[in-house]
Parts: sequence; C-alpha cells; structure tokens
Amino acid sequence: MTVQELIDRIKEKTGACIPDEATCDQLMAGNPDMEVKKIGCTFMATVDVIREAAAQGVNMIITHEPTWFTGKDDTDWVSGDAVYLEKKKLIEDAQIAIWRFHDHMHIGKTDEIYTGFDREFGWETCRVAQGEGVHGEPGDQEDEMMKHFGAIYRIPKTTLEALCRFFKEKAGMDVIQIVGNPEMQVERVSVLVGGGSLGLGREERPMIQMFRENIDVVICGDITEWTLPAYVRDASMLGMNKGMLVLGHERSEEWGMKYLVDWLKPVTEGIPAVFLDAGEPFTYL
Repeated sequence: MTVQELIDRIKEKTGACIPDEATCDQLMAGNPDMEVKKIGCTFMATVDVIREAAAQGVNMIITHEPTWFTGKDDTDWVSGDAVYLEKKKLIEDAQIAIWRFHDHMHIGKTDEIYTGFDREFGWETCRVAQGEGVHGEPGDQEDEMMKHFGAIYRIPKTTLEALCRFFKEKAGMDVIQIVGNPEMQVERVSVLVGGGSLGLGREERPMIQMFRENIDVVICGDITEWTLPAYVRDASMLGMNKGMLVLGHERSEEWGMKYLVDWLKPVTEGIPAVFLDAGEPFTYL
C-alpha cells in the first residue's frame, strides 16, 4: 500500500468530506507513491519523534499537529532557516513520509481525539449529553455549535486537588496549572482539548458553556489568560464553585494519537503501527 492509498483510506473511514484546498491535512514530507512499511502515530513530528521513528523502522508518520511550526504548515517564510533545513534533511535522510491528520480527525463521524482522551483516562461511561445543565439549552445562533463544543462529563464526586493529582499521575506531568479552590467539590466537568478552550473562533464560547451547563471544572489545553482563566478566577473569588485545570495542548490531545493505532487496523491490511509519544514540550525549573 502506498502513502497516498493509505491517506485516502483514512479519510474515507472518518466520513468527513473536506476539499483538499480547505484542509491542513496534507503530505508535509515524502513521496506519496512510496510503499508504507511501518506507521508511527504522534501528536507532533518533532526532531526526537522523527529520530525514534527511524530507529523503529517507521517510514510514515501520521502527525496531528504541524511539522513546520505554523497552523498551515507553510514553508515559504522558513525556506532559508537553519532549523527548517536541518529538520528537512533529517526527514529526507530517514526516507520518512509525514502526513498531517487534523481536520478529518476532529470533524469526522467521531472526534477521535476525544475518543482517545476518554479511553486513556477511563471516562467513557462518564460522558453526558450537551444541554443537560441547569441553565438549559442555548437559545441563539450558538445552538448547533454548542452541542458539539468539547465534551461534558459527570464524574464521581471529588475535589479539585484530587482531580489534579489524578491527571498528574495518569498523564505523567510534573506541573498542572490550577485555578480555583483546591478543596472545592467537583462533579460536572467540561473538557476542551487543544485549542478548544480558546473558543474556536468565539473566545467567549467556553464561558458560555460553563454557565449554561453548570460546569464545576474546565479541563483544557491552551489558554488566553484574560478569557477563561480570568472568568474562572473571578468566579472563585466570588465564592462560586468553579475551577480549572490546564493540561496544555499536547497532554490534552496526545491520547487520540495513542489510540489511533487501534483505529487504523481495519484500513492498513496488516501494516504495523506504533505510537510515538511527542511528550510534554516543557521542562520546569
């Protein structure tokens, strides 16, 4: 099976129909006609991931996020940059193809990033439908968007501190940013992986959801400090039962790529696939 044949099969399985010119899901490196021998699934094709792929005999990497440092993976701006040139040489020397699997993965029949999150943290049975909050359904043009915005869970009652420790252990994190009273009670949780907590085009959307769905705690990826964190912080200062945990983009989304290995099996005709953990991008002093 060639790289392009595998790409076409993956797109078909997602059920998403996105024109090529409207998606970032493009081949970022390599030959589309190359035979695929082994697949590596990762959040991002960093230099270390590429080196590990080569060491494991992987010749096709499926990455969720950019290879070339911007959302569109454009290279015009970076074509003479030493970092780009050295990374490009590393990929070419290893004869690895890199394909980005982002848009189709999120907007297909099932958002497989959230599926992976649920599996990794054992929350499959905790998911509840949007619109069950005490403040009811959205009543404006946000109706459809809010129904598909992030995921909401009802978990066994715990504290914000205990929930933080749970994610630190399960996700292998040294530090998790927290907003709110560590002793507050937690039951209704919203998860906004990756950039979802920025609002996906409307920065107030996470706060709208938190109010309407009566959310105790938001678990998120990226943040803008003056939006959702400020809202949660002010709510906590006012004595409201509101909190927030910030896992970061990578630690909130990597799990979708971990379980992509299983998702791929029906379309790969026995081609082996492995998970290549990109790892948390930060160290802490």
